[in-house]
Amino acid sequence: MSIESIRNVIAKDMSEVDNVIQQKLHSQVVLVRQVSEYIIHSGGKRLRPALVILAAGLFDYKGAHHHNLAAVVEFIHTATLLHDDVVDESRLRRNQVTANALFGNAASVLVGDFLYSRAFQMMVEVDNMRVMEVLADATNTIAEGEVLQLLNCRDSNVEEENYLQVIRFKTAKLFEAASRLGAILGQATPAEEEALAAYGMHLGTAFQLVDDLLDYSGDDHDTGKNLGDDLAEGKPTLPLIFAMRAGMPDQANTVRHAIESGGKDGFEPVLRIIRETGALDYAKQCAHKEASMATSVISTLRDSIYKQCLLELAEFAVSRNY
Repeated sequence: MSIESIRNVIAKDMSEVDNVIQQKLHSQVVLVRQVSEYIIHSGGKRLRPALVILAAGLFDYKGAHHHNLAAVVEFIHTATLLHDDVVDESRLRRNQVTANALFGNAASVLVGDFLYSRAFQMMVEVDNMRVMEVLADATNTIAEGEVLQLLNCRDSNVEEENYLQVIRFKTAKLFEAASRLGAILGQATPAEEEALAAYGMHLGTAFQLVDDLLDYSGDDHDTGKNLGDDLAEGKPTLPLIFAMRAGMPDQANTVRHAIESGGKDGFEPVLRIIRETGALDYAKQCAHKEASMATSVISTLRDSIYKQCLLELAEFAVSRNY
């Protein structure tokens, strides 16, 4: 089963999600509509809303709240992208100019706030306190993760566990919430809900690990951003952390200096060291381990096309080149 096959399984539901997104993006303020529509329609894998749909389908949910919550999850994700690009001063995402580069930082931040608040309006419509609790907690954790990542920038002493904590807060938490929401709607048992939440957490971690290694091994066109952006921003991601740990003292010092100084001047020497130390292979192994744990925690759930899609999503997360 390919990613296209997975999309085919949930195509009707995702079309409904798109309809909800389009309706809920409406605002009387023209600039809000312009920025929101630009970022929402600029591509993206829509994995997080897909997880809501797949998890709900796994438990035979027959209502329509999963479309609303899938859109909520996408709005929260989009808001984080808008804010992230401002903080990182990014100019390119998904092979397009970022919203902050096109509309300005102020507009991006404020429209990100609009999307957050619209997401909370929508989750209230579901009228389920458990749903609101999950999304409120997830949003707060994501914000903490963004601050942790900011604190880690230009810090060459960040340990692997600190790096992974940022991933679990900033990226994996929304994957976890999306999977949990589908299970809640489908009235899964507490054990089943926790299994889906753990699946989402491990899937999100694997996904981000691959994103980070693609910054040193991908193709600009495939990844939709410039290679070396993470290094230019001084982000100590796993390939750099491992290279410093496994490399010779002079290699570690080169990487350390590149993290602390930022910019792209040291990208080629650092890239060479990453390859020489096997850092990319190590990061890939870590991603595969997370994907394996994701599939393991749902292995005992009853078989269905939705379960098969979830298993294949874990494989896609680590085999992709974009």
